[in-house]
Amino acid sequence: MTTTDTYLQDLFGLDGRTAVVIGGTGVLGGAFCDALGGAGAHVVVVGRDAGRGQARAEAVCQAGGSAEFQAADSTSREDLAAIVETLAGAGRRPDILINGAGVNSATPFLEIEEEEWERIVAINLRGVRLACQVFGAAMLADDAGGSIINIASLSGMTALSRVFTYSATKAAVLNLTQNLAREWAADGIRVNALSPGFFPAEQNRKVLTPERVASIMGHTPMDRFGEPQELAGAVLLLAGSRAGGFLTGANIVVDGGFMATTI
Repeated sequence: MTTTDTYLQDLFGLDGRTAVVIGGTGVLGGAFCDALGGAGAHVVVVGRDAGRGQARAEAVCQAGGSAEFQAADSTSREDLAAIVETLAGAGRRPDILINGAGVNSATPFLEIEEEEWERIVAINLRGVRLACQVFGAAMLADDAGGSIINIASLSGMTALSRVFTYSATKAAVLNLTQNLAREWAADGIRVNALSPGFFPAEQNRKVLTPERVASIMGHTPMDRFGEPQELAGAVLLLAGSRAGGFLTGANIVVDGGFMATTI
């Protein structure tokens, strides 16, 4: 190993850590799993789609990492608690948690019905709250600290058209992140948010009409969509490595310059 390799491993290496990625079966969640596995963490891919989850875990292993799939509904406290118990039985504890499950909708405001509102709130906000409680309690129990990364959104910071419920939940996630960062800092648990810009994935493709794409590109100085692997650096910075050891309560924005543009 060269001096450079040793230095980077010291800053960003996650050997011996266990990382739980809720929503790891998705496009962005899969990129998070790949990054964490590549840095040495044992990755727990969490989702409802067993086929996609197993495939992601196998991909991490084939790349030289360590991973497993755990089926769970992110809105079920019982499902999440079962993962903690399974890890404990294997001699592991959750060192890193990524809350990456999310859904979206392009319904006009006056047409949003209760069922749609409640479904999006349940997955995007209630699920984050439950995971932070369940895995946060496990981190607190052995006084070994940890890192929680909540996936937020540009729409949580500014008004983006057509995604009313999604935007409301992401604004709440950002506030929850800051509150938890303050609450758990003395316990060695860092809580941060990551806000991706426009990275085409399942939950936003339905709102990416040609007209909307043109509007996005006109507001993005880099004039393109992000690639999932371009979130890897931010994830590793926040995940618990020495490089990000003094980061808590932060919101890392990866958006190609979208939020820096006004006119």
